[in-house]
Amino acid sequence: QVQLVESGGGLVQAGGSLRLSCAASGRTFSPYAMGWFRQAPGKEREFVATINWSSGRTYYTDSVKGRFTISRDNAKNTVYLQMNNLKPEDTAVYFCAGRTFTDACSGYLCYDYWGQGTQITVSS
Repeated sequence: QVQLVESGGGLVQAGGSLRLSCAASGRTFSPYAMGWFRQAPGKEREFVATINWSSGRTYYTDSVKGRFTISRDNAKNTVYLQMNNLKPEDTAVYFCAGRTFTDACSGYLCYDYWGQGTQITVSS
């Protein structure tokens, strides 16, 4: 089993930055691809970013390209989401997720492990 715990959420003004962290414990998470999703009130959970374990290649949803960066530190069992130039429409609960394959995936059903979520609120 793998446990994922997010941190770094909070309230920020539009144009500001935040960095989310997701610490994994339990089984080693090195062979796992990791992703970030978000869910705004009244909306479905949506894909934000994912990172391939073997190649380190990253993928993003169009609305965050050029603003968000996903990265990982396997030595620390941690994945990050650097969020710059935040917009009010980025307001949501952000979840990190892990899957038991190395290939990155943007689909919600790809992932086996989920964190509890952390709130990001961007004020205009």
